[in-house]
Amino acid sequence: MATRSGRLRLIVIQALVFSLFATLAARLYYVQVVGGEEYHAQAASQSVRDIVVQPQRGLIVDDQGRPLVANRTSWVVSLDRSVLGKLSDHQHEQLLDRVAGVVGVPVSTVRKKLVTCGESGSVPGMCWNGSPYQAVPVASDVPQTVALRILEQPEDYPGVLAEQQSVRAYPRPFGINLAHVLGYLSPITESEYDRAQRDGDRSVNGASSVGRAGVEKEYDRWLRGMPGYKSVAVDSMGRVLGDDSEVAGQPGDTLVTTIDAKVQGIVERELAQAIQTARATYDEVTHKNYVADSGAVVVMEARTGRIVAMASQPTYDPGVWVGGITKKQLARLYSKTAGDPLLGRATQGQFAPGSTWKPIMTVGALNNGFTSDTRLDCSSGLQVGNRWFKNYESASYGSISFAQALQLSCDTFFYRVGLHFWQKYGSDPQDVDAKDPLVTEAKDFGFGSETGIDLPGEASGRIADRHWKLEYWRSMKGYYCRMDAKGTAPSPFLKLFAHEFCLEGSYYRAGDAVNFSIGQGDTIVTPLQLARAYAALSNGGTLFAPRVAKAIVSPDGTVLRRFPPVVAGKLDASPASIRYVDTALQGTPKVGTLAWRFGGFPLDKVKIRGKTGSAEVYGKQSTSWVASYDEDYVVVMMVSQGGTGSGTSGPAVRKIWEALYGIDGMTVDPTKAAIPGTTPPKGLPVFTQDGSILPPARDESEER
Repeated sequence: MATRSGRLRLIVIQALVFSLFATLAARLYYVQVVGGEEYHAQAASQSVRDIVVQPQRGLIVDDQGRPLVANRTSWVVSLDRSVLGKLSDHQHEQLLDRVAGVVGVPVSTVRKKLVTCGESGSVPGMCWNGSPYQAVPVASDVPQTVALRILEQPEDYPGVLAEQQSVRAYPRPFGINLAHVLGYLSPITESEYDRAQRDGDRSVNGASSVGRAGVEKEYDRWLRGMPGYKSVAVDSMGRVLGDDSEVAGQPGDTLVTTIDAKVQGIVERELAQAIQTARATYDEVTHKNYVADSGAVVVMEARTGRIVAMASQPTYDPGVWVGGITKKQLARLYSKTAGDPLLGRATQGQFAPGSTWKPIMTVGALNNGFTSDTRLDCSSGLQVGNRWFKNYESASYGSISFAQALQLSCDTFFYRVGLHFWQKYGSDPQDVDAKDPLVTEAKDFGFGSETGIDLPGEASGRIADRHWKLEYWRSMKGYYCRMDAKGTAPSPFLKLFAHEFCLEGSYYRAGDAVNFSIGQGDTIVTPLQLARAYAALSNGGTLFAPRVAKAIVSPDGTVLRRFPPVVAGKLDASPASIRYVDTALQGTPKVGTLAWRFGGFPLDKVKIRGKTGSAEVYGKQSTSWVASYDEDYVVVMMVSQGGTGSGTSGPAVRKIWEALYGIDGMTVDPTKAAIPGTTPPKGLPVFTQDGSILPPARDESEER
């Protein structure tokens, strides 16, 4: 009986085993035959990953083809988050510590870079804005030995990639810096990426870097190129097994600029030298050396508006943005103490023009009743209301013409011009619509408005006319009226100022008019605006929109676009008035305020016109200006808190002119304006806060 029941159990077990095998066989048949294609596709999709291949960004070159911005290869270490997600918490932390240690990046920074932008804990500027299926870069410019170590030890670095990528490089021909013209790159923001997606812009992706300043920003769409896409097969640990397919990208186009690197090198060197010399010079007014906290130079083609060279100080190294910038570096770029290095003084700095303003006032006067035969008293001073407005150093030259007034830079002469128009048209200080020919002329020359240069962030300057003064009073009267009512002014001067401002701060008085006539008061201009205005004097009255771009060239050498000169307007002034001022300014380097700096210069062959200026600023030292031009070029130089015009800027401006025409002190060919073979500068002098100084060079004479 027992034997029989045992056989029965065995039969049951055999039947169960057979049914299990039958079920398994049926399931295998279904998976492999019936649903095989579907499951194979799913498995393949899990092992194939799409990767964005960033295009090589276009070059930026000078007008002779010398590279100003190029590209170089950099070893970049990235982490595959899909592989990291498969690790245990302990393994995950160990790997991050190991990677951070080998690449020299704090582990906290590595963690922040792995967070997707927009998610909880994401840090703007550090989070990952690219594809969730792409490895996240955590370190760039990694030494090759480190990259090879990672590649040769994949078991120690699962999900860690080391590959070469293209990044920006700065060849610096002739030692140039040119940071404020070139600009820099930084990763695309989440909002920018979303906007590009909405606009159907395929040239950017979540891992793109885009232009943030200078021509890198202005011509970003040409320079960035078109990214490619590559599908790669990977194993379960994220290791690449092979390429599956690839869509080639398109390199960016080359931007040819109007910059001449040789001229730029000389301009930067001379600006830095002038600043250092000014810092070594004693200021008789403040009884300390000049601060010389910033400066700018613009060299422009007078008949096209093209920028040949443009420099600003303080400056910065555009290379600090490559591969990510540190908090310390970023803080310095925005630091007031460091002089706001990101601010390009040539296009964004705004300063009182001082006596460089007088040629524009002369054109306005000659077109509104005054003539070339007019003679006014260049007295030591002029009483206007209850204030005595003095000439520079109280000099007195008697009755002189406009030409002499320009060459000698006589303040009281132009005080009388400004006072004349105020008395004739605007003696009612509350009439904001009173006619003012000098204000009208300044605006006609383009002051108070952007020039339209092809660089972002240009400042517009300011014309301090009646309308501006009324608006300023409205915006500030609450502050000063409270100070007046509560008696909280910190000084007797501010106490009196607050009281007068509260009552009559909107009034445009005679003192405002005479200050305006010599470029003092609240009117401010950029060095670029002044250069463009002087170019109009040179070319007979045409205002150009300054240009840095000359052409766009494709990677195969095809010229895609040329940038011809852009006429922005014509002066509403008689040709005779412009010619008069042009002739008068030829005397400045011969017998006027620039003469002591241009001794021995072949002015009979290179007919330079010039005007100096030393603009007074309340609470600061004077701003040094020299504006000069001939038939071909304009050279304008400014040094803030740098002292007198010819004293500080004169020598540098002369050397720039000598370089432009290849003057060696004996011969010159004015028909061939070109830089001779010069020794490249040994690097840009450092603009320091404490100010390295040269032996003092005292200035003994100058103008306002």
